Amino acid sequence: MEKINIELIKIFGPSILKVSIPQSIIDNLNNYIDKIILDKKKSKELDIGERLVGDVTQEFELEQKIMQESGWGQFLSNCVSKWIELETKNKITKFQILKSWVVRQYENEYNPTHWHSGHISGAGFLKVPSNLGKNKQDKKQISYKGGALQLMHGSRMFLSHSTYNIIPKVGDFYFFPNYLMHHVYPFKNTKEERRSISFNAKIDDNIYDVYGGD
Repeated sequence: MEKINIELIKIFGPSILKVSIPQSIIDNLNNYIDKIILDKKKSKELDIGERLVGDVTQEFELEQKIMQESGWGQFLSNCVSKWIELETKNKITKFQILKSWVVRQYENEYNPTHWHSGHISGAGFLKVPSNLGKNKQDKKQISYKGGALQLMHGSRMFLSHSTYNIIPKVGDFYFFPNYLMHHVYPFKNTKEERRSISFNAKIDDNIYDVYGGD
């Protein structure tokens, strides 16, 4: 039998970029967050929980100063620039972070299905419990999703999945278009914190607007 050359082409659906956050930035952010947690006044000032959909312990916005000093803002800018160039062959000239925030989630808490504003969004992990639990039914064939970030697009069809489950791992960060729906499952059997970080940003309108509107 002759050799058959195979090339899998998967170009439909939103683009997702996975990267690793440098350890120095993880440490800088976690140290900052731990200080904010202890500072009740500052925690209250930065709290944005009432504007977000998560049923979680705490959600607060990152200050511009720490985004700059920790290297977080530059990291986001560098990654998005590379991603957009790879996908569109265009170089962005604008990267405006609208907001970056931290989500502190504990046992039985969750984030329902939602999407973000801006053009570009992302989510990643700064702390992950050593144990997120397991299915109540030991023989369950469907994998346990506790604590997972699930991205959703379209509907389930032949050879086309509509969901992508992400098991949280410290340092992993995922970039995606703002409109991509997603949610976070609750987890159990632990008192440890699941600490994630997200952002919204805008890039050049002429690159984002594929319809070429004015």
